[in-house]
Amino acid sequence: MSNPPATAPPVVMTHRQIMEALTGLLAAFFTAILSSTIVANALPTIMSDLHGTQTDFAWVITAALLANAVTTPLWGKLADLFNKKVLVQLSIVIFVAGSVMAGLSETIPLLLTARVIQGVAMGGLTALSQAIIGTMIPPRDRGKYSGYMGGVMAVGTAGGPLLGGFIVDSPLGWRWTFFVCVPLAVVALILLQVTLKIQHIKRPAKIDWLGSILLTSGVSLLLIWVSFAGNPAYYGWVSWQSAAMVGGGVVLLALLVLVEAKVEQPIIPLKIISERTTALAILASVAVGVAMFGSTTFLGQYFQVARGASPTEAGLLTLPMIAGNLTGSVVSGLLISRTGKWKRYLIGGSVLLIGGLGLAGTMDHTTELWQAGIFTAILGVGLGMLMQNLVLAVQNTVRASDIGTASASVAFFRSVGGAIGVAVLGAVLSSRVSQLATEGLNAAGIPVAGGTAGASMDLVDMPAPVREIMRAAYGDATAEVFLISAVVAVIALVSVLFIKERPLRRTVDVEPDVRDLQSGADSERSTAELASANK
Repeated sequence: MSNPPATAPPVVMTHRQIMEALTGLLAAFFTAILSSTIVANALPTIMSDLHGTQTDFAWVITAALLANAVTTPLWGKLADLFNKKVLVQLSIVIFVAGSVMAGLSETIPLLLTARVIQGVAMGGLTALSQAIIGTMIPPRDRGKYSGYMGGVMAVGTAGGPLLGGFIVDSPLGWRWTFFVCVPLAVVALILLQVTLKIQHIKRPAKIDWLGSILLTSGVSLLLIWVSFAGNPAYYGWVSWQSAAMVGGGVVLLALLVLVEAKVEQPIIPLKIISERTTALAILASVAVGVAMFGSTTFLGQYFQVARGASPTEAGLLTLPMIAGNLTGSVVSGLLISRTGKWKRYLIGGSVLLIGGLGLAGTMDHTTELWQAGIFTAILGVGLGMLMQNLVLAVQNTVRASDIGTASASVAFFRSVGGAIGVAVLGAVLSSRVSQLATEGLNAAGIPVAGGTAGASMDLVDMPAPVREIMRAAYGDATAEVFLISAVVAVIALVSVLFIKERPLRRTVDVEPDVRDLQSGADSERSTAELASANK
């Protein structure tokens, strides 16, 4: 009977092997990010075609982000237990199904259901991409590869609206903003099968299903509450409905903490997220999520509704943000790998994020477009320097066995921040547009039915004077959205200031560098020889 084989040392991959392995992964990651942003410039057309409201507009984005957020920790846990390659491929299959369903939707409820399915798949692709990078590459070298991932995220996040605009203006129509992601996903699936070769260590599976249900229910209930509270058509901020939903959400999340503290393999391990670096990175990620998703969602709406741009033109006007995001992500990643220092880039990114959002908060319906380009470029650089490097900081502090869960936790809270941001900022925008439109119509002597102007996005059929008043209302109200985001971004700056910088380790797992071990062994050997010689 042979003895069980000893645990093999981690296989050190060359740069070429890593890039080959990342090919399919980056393609899958790009498809996921693209699908979440490509609808941004198509939404006004979709809402007009499917007779949606301003609330529906926000929820087409929020539904996907919410599903992404609440399933990311589950995917992260599965990544620690099962074959990551198979899980990524499963995510792609689910994503294709959701995309086809979204493209065929004839009603808002059906579209929202499809977006939830897409969100589940995006949660898997996001969490698993980070986890696979974490298992292949030591943190010291991970900066440049995270830079590639950040570059893909940058192009997908800001380039999605650009591509979506072209598709909406083409004979294909808005449905192809969903269908176009299907062939991309199939290509990613094939590339993953051919290129991704990672070692899998089989471990017993214990999924925290109760924690998953409590997490999903608690977060969903609170997000639904913030989306509809204060809307006269639903319920007020102070009402029995608000009390019931907030109370229910708080109770569910309190139960989640109790469960996570007792189960053997929790979906969000408290020992990991309570670690100083992880906790602060999570707090910063929430603020970054608000800025990232809020800006991309409402910037396209600003260009189309307030400035009269076509979907294609609105996409082109987001190019400065694409360039800024790509530059910030790739350059900071390369510099981090070269120097091993990462905190300075988190601080710099936070400052630029606050500055970009603050400058965008000065925009109105008359702002020069070149000025808007400069403001959004600064915002993009800040986002690029923050997103991937926050994950890097966390991965540098946990064991390889916890990388999937830790990375997923950061991605989860960033998506939660995004979902909350889109929902709350959408409600703020709708309320502010109604107020400004009512004031403008009253000043022009135009009667307002029921005392409110509403927040319609279908301006085409309106009389010219009314249309101009509504455009001005949207343009001026959007500034408030960016100012609120800038205030939230201050949280990111404060958080990263208190993060303690640790040197990036050169090994995948939390263990001494091989060279350090060899140096220590040589030192012990020399000491032993010297002692022997003195006897």
